Amino acid sequence: MPESLDSQLGKVRIADEVIAAVAGAAAVSCYGLVGMAARNVQDGLSELLGHDQIDRGVRVRLDADGSTVIDLYVVVQYGVNIAEVAENVKEQVRYQVERLLGLKVRAVNVHVQGVRVERPEREGRAPLPEMA
Repeated sequence: MPESLDSQLGKVRIADEVIAAVAGAAAVSCYGLVGMAARNVQDGLSELLGHDQIDRGVRVRLDADGSTVIDLYVVVQYGVNIAEVAENVKEQVRYQVERLLGLKVRAVNVHVQGVRVERPEREGRAPLPEMA
C-alpha cells in the first residue's frame, strides 16, 4: 500500500518499493553490514542479495495511525558487535527515510539472517583482482 502525503497543493503517493529502496540503501551504507538477505521460505536458507536487489531484503508496513514500520533482513560481518551494528542501522534508516521521504517511521526492526566470515588469504599467494 503506497504511503500518501497530503498538502494544500495535492497528494504525493510513495510506493512501498521506493521506501524499501531508500531503507535498503541506508542500511548497506552502515559499517559492519555485509548486505541484505532474502529469506528463501522453501529451503529455510538466506541468500545475500546484490546491490541491485537490496529492496528485496526490506518489508514496509503502514500502521493504522499512518506511521511506517520497516523490517530489514541483513547479513553482518563476523567479528562486529551485532547489537551496535543493529542500533546503527536502525538510526540511519529512520533518519534517511524521514529526511528523504518525509514519512514518520514508528519502528525499524533488524533481523540478522546470517554472519559472513571472510576467509584469510593464503600466505605466498597474490589476491585475485577485484571485478568491476
